[in-house]
Amino acid sequence: MEDNETYQNRIDLSPLKEGIETIKREVGKIIIGQEKMVDLIIAAILTDGHILIEGVPGVAKTLTSRIIARLIKADFSRIQFTPDLMPSDILGTSVYNMKNSEFEFKKGPLFSNIILIDEINRAPAKTQAALFEVMEERQITIEGHTYPMSAPYMVLATQNPIDQEGTYRLPEAQLDRFMFKVSVKYPGLEDEINILKLHHEGTIAATFDALDSVMVKEKINEYRNLVSQILVEEPLLRYIATLVSETRTDESLYLGGSPRASLAILKGSKALAAMRGRDFVTPDDIQAIIYPALRHRIILTPEREMEGISPDEIIRQIIKRTEVPR
Repeated sequence: MEDNETYQNRIDLSPLKEGIETIKREVGKIIIGQEKMVDLIIAAILTDGHILIEGVPGVAKTLTSRIIARLIKADFSRIQFTPDLMPSDILGTSVYNMKNSEFEFKKGPLFSNIILIDEINRAPAKTQAALFEVMEERQITIEGHTYPMSAPYMVLATQNPIDQEGTYRLPEAQLDRFMFKVSVKYPGLEDEINILKLHHEGTIAATFDALDSVMVKEKINEYRNLVSQILVEEPLLRYIATLVSETRTDESLYLGGSPRASLAILKGSKALAAMRGRDFVTPDDIQAIIYPALRHRIILTPEREMEGISPDEIIRQIIKRTEVPR
């Protein structure tokens, strides 16, 4: 117990915790019953990560992204991916200026802070591949010129798990660039009743217009620095590595997690600990973050897929058989 008190006093996390709680409270005025998605979006912002959101239409994926961008006073852009979308449509293109007889680069919608890509699997591989550099290196190189992105920079991509007609499956290399994959479910009955009440009372638009920034972009760098200082004991580092290593030898999996998966779990668990007001990581933090960090990085064998087993079930089995550090 004394150790915990020492750890808690090592870093003052109260400004970060208060800022996060304010964001969640403001989001909760409009978005009902999607706390896990909101938590993971905030964790990704704190660790400079990207998120893939999978869910049926109408579960507030776009609205949540817009609200969070507004609350942190960040630029927001939305791109609807379609089969005829070209890389230049999202990156930008050079336009001839008749006045000075020179080509000028016109920036595309990827030049923003928070970018929501709706139905990322609708666009062909060529357009999907245009995201590789900017997601990994936070820069875009066009015609020999490199354009760095301003921080924070985050891609939130959505895909519909039901309608697969006319879609292009994301390659593993691109999936690996997403820090988390969030599975958004339908709201529960009580939550849906509250959603209906909000819309019936006509308060949604007024509440959204009244939203003001509660965290300036400059504060995010300060909070990221705090998250990087969260303590992770060596046995927990070994625990993370063991869990990911188990995915590479599991008989139910055709493909296991990469070292990038281990890093995602490490960063995510540190962010989660900070959001919970602790400056040290516990096994509970790791076990909570491993599902969104791993579920899109592992591939089931065809036999397991035919049996209807989900990646989350395999992750659950791996957690169960892996010894937890004391």
